[in-house]
Amino acid sequence: MPWDEAGVPALTRDTGVKPLPEQATAYPPEGAAVSQYAWRGAWVVVARGAYDMDSITPLADALDAAVRKHPKVILDASGITFADSTLLNLLILTHRAGTLRVVAPAPQLQRLCEITGVDSILQTRDSVDDAAAS
Repeated sequence: MPWDEAGVPALTRDTGVKPLPEQATAYPPEGAAVSQYAWRGAWVVVARGAYDMDSITPLADALDAAVRKHPKVILDASGITFADSTLLNLLILTHRAGTLRVVAPAPQLQRLCEITGVDSILQTRDSVDDAAAS
């Protein structure tokens, strides 16, 4: 099936695969944290720390719930210290599921978006106020 006929994938999915014992006890990198709040008619998700396949779950859960409940979701990415393709995939899926604005991505995340072309898909803003207003 061509990719454009596959439809929009879910933000998260259960593959039924059980984690290996060493994966079951893995902890996200220290300092990765997610907080949330309402701001001027939008829902803001604040991400801090490093995000990869081992630490993405709390952020994925927050964005998934936010995009289902709120017409506009803002990701404050200014505190993201590391991101890989796992975060890029999450951003694309969230963008497809609803209205997403990314605020102040750190230089490493901004560069990753530029290299992969994701910057042409996502709407970025300089501040949470700018993102809420647009």
